Amino acid sequence: MFLLKIIFWILLLYGIVGILISILRITVNEKPLKLPFRLGATAISLPVLFILSLIVKIGAQDVGVVVTPRQVNPNELHTGWHLVMWWNDVFKMDKTVWVYTCANAPKEGTKPDADAIWVPTKDGIKLGFDVSVSWHIDPNEASWIYANVSENDSRGDDGRYYWLEDNVVRTKLKSAMALTVLNFNTIEAYSTKRQDIQNDVSERIKKELALFHMILDQVDVREIYYNVEYEKAINAKKLAEQEVLRLVEVTRQQEELKKQEAIKKDIVILTAQGESQALQIKGQSISNNPKVIELEWIQKWNGQLPTYMLGDQGIMLNLSK
Repeated sequence: MFLLKIIFWILLLYGIVGILISILRITVNEKPLKLPFRLGATAISLPVLFILSLIVKIGAQDVGVVVTPRQVNPNELHTGWHLVMWWNDVFKMDKTVWVYTCANAPKEGTKPDADAIWVPTKDGIKLGFDVSVSWHIDPNEASWIYANVSENDSRGDDGRYYWLEDNVVRTKLKSAMALTVLNFNTIEAYSTKRQDIQNDVSERIKKELALFHMILDQVDVREIYYNVEYEKAINAKKLAEQEVLRLVEVTRQQEELKKQEAIKKDIVILTAQGESQALQIKGQSISNNPKVIELEWIQKWNGQLPTYMLGDQGIMLNLSK
């Protein structure tokens, strides 16, 4: 388009110069100077340049808003070529995705300072959340946003978008987080219910953004933080629990040793009692029946006759001779 305009501007200048030469009767070597096709060049280039001046190109990432001398035209210009009368203005608005981030670490989020969202849980403990919200304007409502959202911002042509982030995305996100996290206790919010929180916040903020003709793409709960005091309390509790578990284990081991010693003692006592009872029974058997000794002697005899024997007068006799 730019190259085409240059060509026809050159053609128009050629025709205008040719006409002026004819009017002023400029001569070269006493001969009238004439430029051929001067009238044709002028006749062609003028209407073409006029039409080209009315053509507006809207890129794939933009949507055009037409502002007439009387109002903002409610009909947006979408991607492509459009004819717009020269007395109207066309403002291009970005329809791509914007991301607003609240982060606990400075310079990590949209704001330069620490900007995590701190809200209380069901049990009254405040947690900090790093959250990102992806959004874009409704291309079919760009004219409404242009007419109703302030552009007074020191950050340039995107002032309306920064206003929407500061006054709609940020405020509605904080409200949605507070209402949602209040339904979960601290452990749930920190671990098992993170996806539920993310889904609930998405549903809440989607309705709020729609009032300003903004479309929510995604909500991401990126990180969760305890406050410093609560984190210290948790660490102290964990250490106490570990110490209790250690003491319980030591006590259990000591009780186990006592049980084993008691069992050993019982075994010794029972063994001694058994031997004592056996001796008593044996003694009673011998006293009641002396033949028991002979029976035991016979059972233990190895089949060999004794070598020596005590005589009547106490003399030891050798029976092997």
